[in-house]
Amino acid sequence: GERGTHVAAHAHGAEGIKSSIRAGARSIEHGSLLDDEGIEMLAGTGTFLVADVYCGDWIAERGRADGWSAEVLRKNEETTDAQRRGFERAVRAGVKIAYGTDSGVYPHPLAARQFAVMVRHGMAPMEAIRSATIVAAELLQWDEVGALAPGRFADLVSTTEDPLQDVTALERLDVVIKGGEVVRP
Repeated sequence: GERGTHVAAHAHGAEGIKSSIRAGARSIEHGSLLDDEGIEMLAGTGTFLVADVYCGDWIAERGRADGWSAEVLRKNEETTDAQRRGFERAVRAGVKIAYGTDSGVYPHPLAARQFAVMVRHGMAPMEAIRSATIVAAELLQWDEVGALAPGRFADLVSTTEDPLQDVTALERLDVVIKGGEVVRP
């Protein structure tokens, strides 16, 4: 950006999304009510979409368990459905999509649940995996992460299942390595 940094715009509404893109935001976080013009703008400018498409499921589950009002649950369902429809159109349009979970909405160990939602809504398993690795690293402009290569941090996970056949395999990890050190066998 103009001041040597980037802006991640927390934008849910269609006009806020488009205004943020026009202003030069590097990424749109959430993009809940993304419209076709916004999708064209994302694709045309290379602005990243970071759509937390699993959150609505967690919110609905917790809301029902905790007795949230029907109005709150209805609003969550409508927003979740709209976000997922926009996400599907963005995937088809070739928008750069980086993995994001809206950290703190649900427990961190559940973050991999989003892969299945992304695949159910139009991404191939490898696209979803790349959104969390190389595409996220590109968004952050962080060269030490996002791929396995000399000089990188060597943060990786392993599963005995094939996530390209069933992306939920990433929810069942056998090994977690951080900085080249096994932290969970």
